[in-house]
Amino acid sequence: MVSLSVMGRELLQVSIAYLLTIPIGWNREREERSTGIRAFPIVGMAACGYILILGPNADISARSRVLQGVITGIGFVGAGAILKEGITVRGPATAASVWNAGAIGAAVGLQQYEIAIILSMLNVLTLQLLLPLKNWIDRRSNGRG
Repeated sequence: MVSLSVMGRELLQVSIAYLLTIPIGWNREREERSTGIRAFPIVGMAACGYILILGPNADISARSRVLQGVITGIGFVGAGAILKEGITVRGPATAASVWNAGAIGAAVGLQQYEIAIILSMLNVLTLQLLLPLKNWIDRRSNGRG
């Protein structure tokens, strides 16, 4: 039987993973990407959930196998965010962000909250702050800058 305190702690962890990935999804939604506000929190909480399913006494090899599966599976999901339109490829930043959302969820599941917060903040900052630089580089490479 699961105690309410354990269930409350796990609910808190899944909620933290969910909340830390919303800003990333919000950014991708604002940029009108194929993966956005709904997908990122789901990826974060699912990755956290897979870690929590192991329970508190899982051995290192079990954790390693689950992490490997999460990394591979989320990489596959992220690959779906990459779109090729003629010679243009769109979505690598979104795909990388999906992968990062999985890492955020896994970090929360492993109670590595500081890592999860850092990953979330740096992901959002990268998407926000480096977009003008990316646009400038794109304009220069297309001969318009």
